[in-house]
Amino acid sequence: MNKRAAGMAGGLAAAVPAALFAALAGTALHRQDILVAGVGVPWGAVAALLLLGAVELWLGAAFRSALPTAVCGAGCYALAGWWSTLANGKRLIIGDLAGNLWIYGIAVVTVGTLAWCRRYRPSPA
Repeated sequence: MNKRAAGMAGGLAAAVPAALFAALAGTALHRQDILVAGVGVPWGAVAALLLLGAVELWLGAAFRSALPTAVCGAGCYALAGWWSTLANGKRLIIGDLAGNLWIYGIAVVTVGTLAWCRRYRPSPA
């Protein structure tokens, strides 16, 4: 196995627990809000998306590839999507403003970090 393939395998192996961490931490954080002029502002969803973006950027920079970033984003999106479809009373993410920001924001943040991580592609020789 050459060095690039070993690095890619390591990146994929790191992306799966990173996705689990980001999904768990983001889901726990996304419901936090603060009242501003009587209106609840979901700062937790924004903080969860910043956490996800930081994890994805770290993966992209550490492994010099966009693939671990994509795997992390897809895994986080799959887990959060699953948790939002559980039966009533067991659902972790509901369809309110904070839940929608978290669910749909995962896709937006992942696409943004993938665009940023494109710069880590090896140049053609």
